[in-house]
Amino acid sequence: MNESTFIAASDEPARPGIAARVWSVGALCRAVADTLESRFNPVTVRGEISGYSRASSGHCYFSVKDEQGQIRCAMFRRAAGLLDFSPRDGELVELRGRLGVYEQRGDLQLIVESMRRAGPGALFEQFLKLKERLEALGLFDPARKRALPLMPRSIGVVTSLDAAALHDVVSALRRRVPHIPVVVSSALVQGSQAGADLVRALSALYALSQVVASASGRSVAAPPVDVILLVRGGGSIDDLWAFNDEALAQCIAQSPVPVVCGVGHETDFTIADFCADLRAPTPTAAAELVCQPQAVGQNALVLLKNRLSDAVERRLESCSQRLDFAGSRLGRPSTGLAQSQSRLILHQQCLRHAAQIRIRQCHTELQALQTDLRSAVGSGLQTERRRLERLGLRLQLLDPTLVLQRGYAWLRDADGHAITSVRQTLPGQLLWASLADGEVDLTVSDATSK
Repeated sequence: MNESTFIAASDEPARPGIAARVWSVGALCRAVADTLESRFNPVTVRGEISGYSRASSGHCYFSVKDEQGQIRCAMFRRAAGLLDFSPRDGELVELRGRLGVYEQRGDLQLIVESMRRAGPGALFEQFLKLKERLEALGLFDPARKRALPLMPRSIGVVTSLDAAALHDVVSALRRRVPHIPVVVSSALVQGSQAGADLVRALSALYALSQVVASASGRSVAAPPVDVILLVRGGGSIDDLWAFNDEALAQCIAQSPVPVVCGVGHETDFTIADFCADLRAPTPTAAAELVCQPQAVGQNALVLLKNRLSDAVERRLESCSQRLDFAGSRLGRPSTGLAQSQSRLILHQQCLRHAAQIRIRQCHTELQALQTDLRSAVGSGLQTERRRLERLGLRLQLLDPTLVLQRGYAWLRDADGHAITSVRQTLPGQLLWASLADGEVDLTVSDATSK
């Protein structure tokens, strides 16, 4: 069916006497598809990605939108395999493809043949700016993150009563810890009022009284909420936008107990995820993170029971042995006396043997010292003997007779004074000259100095 036929059939007013054409649903869808094909295709569209998902078959499904509207898109595996980036919600893109009608549902859709980035998108830019501002305030600081309690006394849950996430969380908690009470604080999880409603629900859990009135009017302590789960199922960036509320982020940061955020799927990130003490990929995972399975606690109790039983049995056996030993000693003191005598004899033998060994060691050491002393004395005598010989030799070298033997003489006057200068003599003076083999009397005939 061509465009003119469709327009004529749809726009031309019914004329009297001529019955209006009745379309079958499938034919009408095909006519609309033919009109779109002939008038618009191929088409290029710019908009923000919303609700992006990739099926196991490799096909991608999402919507593109702007302030005025949105249109559903499908991108088949062949075209998706040509992408050089991973699309995500909030990203501004340019799409080229062909408009068509999905006849099974009668939906208008764009079959995307190519995609390229055109910018971060308004919502994504808003998300990044808020994230940067809150990070500068320290709301994402890992130092303020708290550890989850190992065995919470009560668990708080913030979500919508109609959400599938509540069913998933309750099912997981009932399966793992049916004995722990759960307090649900309902709130909107989507829409313009959801952010404020989530803050109200969290504040209600914060202010939950730990003291409730009993039926008799007497006050009793209620199990306090030790951890809070903030959960919601998956969705597009628009669906999850309530969890990017700044007031909600401030409220989570002020929580008196740890908060676990399980919003969306594993690939979804919100401001609440960064502010919470722990992020879970899914609501079910959030429930599993805050509690140990009941079987784990039961197994731990069984293990502790067995260890306590073994310790008691060992203690009883030890006390019984000590009692038997004390009874045997008390009943037969002669046995203890004989044992003490045996120990004394043994100690005496050990002492005698040790003394003998010590005497032999001292005797050996004395012999070694005696040998060393003899050796040292002999060595010292030899050293002194050689020293005396050297001194005697030096003394002999100083003997005056050796000088006289070389032809020198020693002159002295009548008083025995040595004559060493001509000026000490006078003509006719009597002198004596000592030579190597005797003395000679001399008379000075002349005395002249140089």
